[in-house]
Amino acid sequence: MALFPRVKQLALPLLVAAAAIPAIAQVAAPAPVAAPVAVDKAPWLYKGSDVPHDPEWRFGTLPNGLRYAVRKNGVPPGQVSIRLRMDVGSLMERESEKGFAHLLEHLSFRGSAKVPDGESKREWQRLGVTFGSDSNASTTPVSTTYKLDLPDANETSLDKSMMILADMMAAPNITTAMLNLERPVVLAEQRERLRPQQRFEDAQRELFYAGQLFAERPVIGTVETLNGATADSVRAFHQRWYRPERATLVIVGDLDPALFETQIAKHFAAWRGTGPNPVTPDFGKPDPAKPTSAALVEPTLPPYVTLAVLRPWTVFQDTVKFNQERMIDFIALRIINRRLESRARAGANFAGAGADLSDDVRSANVTAIQVLPLGEDWESAVKEVRAVIADALATAPTQAEIDREVAEIDSGMRNSVSTAPVMAGSRRADNLVEAVDINEVTTSEQESYNIFKGAVDGRMFTPDRVLASTRRILQGDATRAVINTRTADPDVQAKLAAVLKADVSGLAGTRSTARNVTFASLPALGAPGKVAERTIAVADPKIETVRFANGVNLILFQNPGEVGRVYVNVRFGRGMQGIPSGRQTPAWAGGMALVASGIRAPGGTLGQEELDKLTGDRQIGLSFGIGDDAFTFAGQTRKEDLEDQLKLIAAKLQSPGWDPKPVARARAVSISGYASSSSSPDAVIGRDLERLLHDNDPRWGMPDLKGIEALNAKDFRAFWAPLLASGPIEVQIFGDIDVEKAVEAARVTFGAMKPRKATPPVAAAMRFPQNVVKPVQLTHSGQPDQAAAVIAWQAGGGSDNIAEGRKLEILAAVMRDRILDRIRSAEGASYSPTVISQWPVGQPGGGRIMAITLIPPDKTDLFFRVSREIAADLIARPIDTDELRRALVPTAQMVVRRSSGNPFWMQQTEGGTFDPKRFAAIGSIARDYGATTPQELQMLAAKYLAPQKDWSMVVVPETKPATATTAGGR
Repeated sequence: MALFPRVKQLALPLLVAAAAIPAIAQVAAPAPVAAPVAVDKAPWLYKGSDVPHDPEWRFGTLPNGLRYAVRKNGVPPGQVSIRLRMDVGSLMERESEKGFAHLLEHLSFRGSAKVPDGESKREWQRLGVTFGSDSNASTTPVSTTYKLDLPDANETSLDKSMMILADMMAAPNITTAMLNLERPVVLAEQRERLRPQQRFEDAQRELFYAGQLFAERPVIGTVETLNGATADSVRAFHQRWYRPERATLVIVGDLDPALFETQIAKHFAAWRGTGPNPVTPDFGKPDPAKPTSAALVEPTLPPYVTLAVLRPWTVFQDTVKFNQERMIDFIALRIINRRLESRARAGANFAGAGADLSDDVRSANVTAIQVLPLGEDWESAVKEVRAVIADALATAPTQAEIDREVAEIDSGMRNSVSTAPVMAGSRRADNLVEAVDINEVTTSEQESYNIFKGAVDGRMFTPDRVLASTRRILQGDATRAVINTRTADPDVQAKLAAVLKADVSGLAGTRSTARNVTFASLPALGAPGKVAERTIAVADPKIETVRFANGVNLILFQNPGEVGRVYVNVRFGRGMQGIPSGRQTPAWAGGMALVASGIRAPGGTLGQEELDKLTGDRQIGLSFGIGDDAFTFAGQTRKEDLEDQLKLIAAKLQSPGWDPKPVARARAVSISGYASSSSSPDAVIGRDLERLLHDNDPRWGMPDLKGIEALNAKDFRAFWAPLLASGPIEVQIFGDIDVEKAVEAARVTFGAMKPRKATPPVAAAMRFPQNVVKPVQLTHSGQPDQAAAVIAWQAGGGSDNIAEGRKLEILAAVMRDRILDRIRSAEGASYSPTVISQWPVGQPGGGRIMAITLIPPDKTDLFFRVSREIAADLIARPIDTDELRRALVPTAQMVVRRSSGNPFWMQQTEGGTFDPKRFAAIGSIARDYGATTPQELQMLAAKYLAPQKDWSMVVVPETKPATATTAGGR
C-alpha cells in the first residue's frame, strides 16, 4: 500500500481546511454506557458448519440478542463501513401492511428521538458522507439493511454515527407529520419503478411463487396500502419487528476492531424490543397445483420467455461438502450456458439465452432459463434452447468441457486469493450481510480456494457427476413459464405449452468446440522496438512515460497498493473527434461487435469462441470504448499475464477480424429492443439526451430504427478498419507491476508495431444547444403519470482550466443537496432528482451542469422553477460556511477514496503524452478542491448559471394521465 499514505497526505490540506469550517447544527453527544456489557463471543455465523472460520472476523452477541461481526480493513484508507441488517422485509407484512417495511426504512432517516428531521444527513455530510452512495438503505422481501460508509473515520465520528444509527432503529420519529412528508417520496419511487420490465418481473414473481407470500408481497407495496398507512399502524409494525434479536450489525474498516465492539455495546446494549419477539411467517413452498404459465403483452419489450423449475427452499447446513456439491451444480450450468452462447454466436434463432441457479428469498430453490428470441419467432427460439438443455440431460459432458470450466474457476479463485488484501471493506461488509440473508457462512479467499481444490483433488468433477447434477437441478416440484409478446394472442399460452412439450431431439445439432489455440496462434507483430525517450512525467506519485521509436507512447505507474492487479488501457485514434459529425455512422455498434469480430491470424480468424478459450484460464480481458479524444481497448490483468495482455490488444489493432455474425447479432438485438427506447421517460432520456445536449450531433445517442436497420458488415468494416489502423497510440499500464518488465513487454508488443498514419480530428467542435424559451418536448409510450425533466447550463472543457471543472463539482453538490431538499423531501414530487457537473478534459468544450429528475407530468414546471430559483440564489449571494462544508467535504472524500485505486490515476493521466497539461494538473488536485470558497462558487454560478443560458427538456406521456392511478407492483 505504498501509495495510500501519499494519497491521504495529498488531500490533507483540503480536509484540514474543511474541518476548520464550523458546524452549525451539532447532534447531541451520546450518553456513556453505565456498566460493562457481557458479550457472548461465540462465532454465531459458523454454528453447525465445518467451513473453516475466517480469523479476521470477530463475532459477538449482546445480552439483548443483537449479533455483530467486525474486522479490520484498510481499503480504502481511513474508511469504516457499517451495515445494520434488520431481519424484516416485505414477507413479514400483513395484508394491510404491504410496503410498510420499505416505508419504515424511509422514515428512519427522517429523524429520531435524539436527531431532528434531516439532521442525520447534514451531520454525515459534515463527516464526508455522500447522501445516496455512502448513506443509504435497501429493503428486500426478507431484510432491511442500513448502509453507511464513513470516510476518514476516527473514534469521534464513529461514536456520533453509531449513536445516530442506534436511535434510528430504536426510536424513529413515526409521526403523522413525518409520514405525510415521506409517503409522497415512497409513492414517487413506486411510480418511477413501474416500467414494462418491472411489470414482466412482477408477473414472474406472481406466477412462480403462486400460493406463497413472495407472490403477494411486492417490496414497494401498493398505492392503497401506502395511502392507508397511519402513524399508529407504522409504529405498530416497527414495534413488532424492530428489536435487537432481529438485528445484525457488521462493521469493517480502518480502525481497531476492539473499538468497533466497544461502540456497539455502548450504543446498542440498552435497546429493548416491545412485547414478545414475533414468529417469522411460513413463507410456503412451490405449489404444483397452481397455474404453470402466464402471458403478458408489452409492445415496447421484445418477445421474451422465462422458464423456471422450482424446489422448496430448505434450511441447510453450510458445510464443506455442501459447497463442493454446489460447485458441481454450477459447473453443469456453466457448460449449458457456454453451449447456448456458442449457438447464439453461430447464428441461432435466439439472440441470447442462459440458465442460473438461486435460492430466492427463503421461498424456493430455482433453476431459471431466460430466452431472448432473435426477432418475433419465439417458438423456434425456445425449441432451440430446449434442444441444448435436452442434450445436456441426455448425455454427459466430456471431461475436456469440465476441465475447461474447472480451469477458469481455478484462475478466478487464485486471482481472488492474490487480490484479497485489497478488497474494499464495504464489499466485505456486504458479503457478510448477504451470507446472513441466505443462511450461509463466509470464509477467507484462501479457504474458499482450498475447498475448491479439495473437490478437484477428490475427483468430484467427472462427467457422470456433472450429468447427475444437471438432471437434479432441472427437476423440481413445480415448472413455470412466462412469455411476453408485442401483440395480443389468445392462443399464446397454449402455444407455449405445446412448445414446452414438443420433440426437440432433431434440433440438438452437434456440440460446438473451439479449436485449440495459444498465444502463439496470434499474428506476429514485428521486431521488438526501441526506446526513444524515457522521462518522469509526475514526480509524486511517480508516473513515467516512455516513447518508442515507432511513435507509441507508454505511461507507467507502479502501485503495489492494489496487489495482484494490473490495469491496461490502450488509447488510439481520435475518438469522438475522429468520427464525422455530419452523418450517421456505424460507430454506435462498435461496442457490440468490434471485439467479437475477432483477430485475423495465420491459421484462420480467431473469433470470440477462440478468444474465450485463449484467455479463459488467464487474467486477460478485452473491452472497447469511445472517448472524447481517443478510442480504447482495455483489460485488467496481472503481472505474469501482462505481456500476453498487450500482445492480444496489439494484435487486435494490427490484424482485426471482420466476422459478419457479431454485426448481424448487434443489428438484430438493437432492432428487437428499439421499441423499449420509448417505453418510459428515462428510456427516452437514455436514447436521446446526449444527442440533444450536443445540438443534435449524430455521434451521440442511438440512431433511429432506420439507421439501425441500415447496419451491415460491409459498412461496419469500411468504417472501423481505417480507424483501427491509424492515429496515435498511448498505452497506460498501472498497478502491481515490475516497471522494467512492463517496459520490456510494451517494447516487444506495441513497440514492434509499424508506425501509424496520423489522423487529425475530422469532426467539428462539440456544440451546446441554444437557449430555449419553452422546454424541448419528447414523448414516451409508458405510464401516463410518468414524466422527466432536464435543465442544463453550458460549462467548459479541455485541460486549460481543469481547476474550474473541479470547483464546479462542488457547486453541483450544493445544487444537488438543495434540489433534493425541495423536490424530494419537501414536495415529495420525485424520488431521485440530482445535479451533475461534467467537464470533458478531452474536448475544448462540451461540459455542462445538469439537473435531471423523473417527476409527474403536472410537476415539471415546479422542477424548472425550483431549479432556476436555486441557480438565481447561488448567483445572488454566497453560501454559508456550513453549506460549503457539507458539499466540499463529501466531494473531497470521494476524491481521496478514489485516489487509492489505479483507475483514478489512469483517468487523470490519460492523454498526457499528447497534452502535458493533464500531467501538470495532478499537482493541484488538493488545492483545487480544498481552497474553494463561497465567493468562488458565487462567481462560478454567475458565469455559468445565468437564466438566458439554460436549455431544458421534458419527456411527457403520449396519453394524458387518468384522474386516479392505482398501479401496484414493486
